[in-house]
Amino acid sequence: MFKVVVDADACPRVCLQVLQKHKKAWKYRLLTVASVDHHIDNTDHIIVGKGSDAADLAVMNHATRGDIVVTQDWGLAALVLGKGAFAVSPSGRIYSEKNIDFLLEERCLKAKHRRAGGRTKGPSARTNEDDHRFEDSFLKLVERASNHAGANNNDMRKS
Repeated sequence: MFKVVVDADACPRVCLQVLQKHKKAWKYRLLTVASVDHHIDNTDHIIVGKGSDAADLAVMNHATRGDIVVTQDWGLAALVLGKGAFAVSPSGRIYSEKNIDFLLEERCLKAKHRRAGGRTKGPSARTNEDDHRFEDSFLKLVERASNHAGANNNDMRKS
């Protein structure tokens, strides 16, 4: 069985509803992580302190190979990809080895621009298309994680 680990501090409620909706059919553990400032309605929930990286560290500590992590933090996505987990943003972007370096470089350039006094555009308002894209992308990763978990179970039976 694989886990879906959610960086829930900035995860829209609609995404959590999608994750709850598919939990029973796909038989995954849904683990949410958020600071004490956020109320998350999930029975398997970890509350962390207010530190800027507290939720990220908890997500990292609980994500393992073959799990799915839901986060909009590109740095956290890069770290869990390095552990062999899958990652998706609440807007439905699937993070991969192919796009994560570009995203991290973009983040660095934007931060440098802001430090120099420049302004960058914030995120767009959430749309119905974002909701559908998230669900579609999440289900693609669930297929991969399920296949990964099945392959690991077969390897364990052969041992």
